[in-house]
Amino acid sequence: DKEVELYNEWMEIYENLFNKSYGYIYDEKKIKKLAQENARYLVTTFIPTQMIYTTSVRQLNYLASFMKKYIRDKRIDMVINSNNYDLNFEKKLIKAMEEFIDELKRVNILDERLMHNEKYRSLSLFGNNLETTNEIFDDIYQTTYKTSFASLAQAQRHRTINYQMERTNNKEFFVPPIIRFDKDLTKKWYDDMNSVKANAPQGELVLVKESGTYENFILKCKERLCSAAQLEIMLQTRETLLKYRDALEIQKHYRIEDIEKYTKGARCTFGDFKCTEDCHFKEGKTLTRKI
Repeated sequence: DKEVELYNEWMEIYENLFNKSYGYIYDEKKIKKLAQENARYLVTTFIPTQMIYTTSVRQLNYLASFMKKYIRDKRIDMVINSNNYDLNFEKKLIKAMEEFIDELKRVNILDERLMHNEKYRSLSLFGNNLETTNEIFDDIYQTTYKTSFASLAQAQRHRTINYQMERTNNKEFFVPPIIRFDKDLTKKWYDDMNSVKANAPQGELVLVKESGTYENFILKCKERLCSAAQLEIMLQTRETLLKYRDALEIQKHYRIEDIEKYTKGARCTFGDFKCTEDCHFKEGKTLTRKI
């Protein structure tokens, strides 16, 4: 009930802000959708949702076996080291995994022959001590940053890039740029976020390690550096791109001339990308939008 109340309250706030600042470029339907995107940061990351994901039956069995291992190991560790865990979060995560496995059983997808996990592989999403990660920017790259659960969910769509996450002890939350310079609204946002922090809201910042190849990162830029992309992941992708560019420049790397082509603005400014639907949105093209 608390989340619903806050969601509806912030929906109204964001719709008013967006209409005032961007009503000249977006219609009411688009404004409402963007307001929903921002208000949902207050809602738990465990809210049921739907998605389409294509994979093989073999991989689904592997995932189920990894989840079973996670559930078994976590239950043992939570008993021994209960002070190291947010038990509410872990219990909800375990419950969600068990429900997923039960659904796979219900539709008769699980096969015991494929469920063996002799190599004791684990879910790659969860990392430890990510703050000790060494940053690398070369033909391959590795970097860490803080981003929200909502943004991480967007990032995971890039299957050729690896992501690991770790929750932090000191809870921080993503603050939408549209309210950052309004002290009263920012304070209210933090107060409201803190009031639901026990539910792991989608706006909670987690530490993320991202790694992959240069080519696949550029492909990510061609999708996320756009006025149509979720704002938070656009900002994070841009930040990583500039960090990558600066590192290659210091190294006098042979890719420096190539990466420069992608630092001028949104993907419509890339020489090797053709936009089929011009947004006619200046702040979107310069990556300075707050919506």
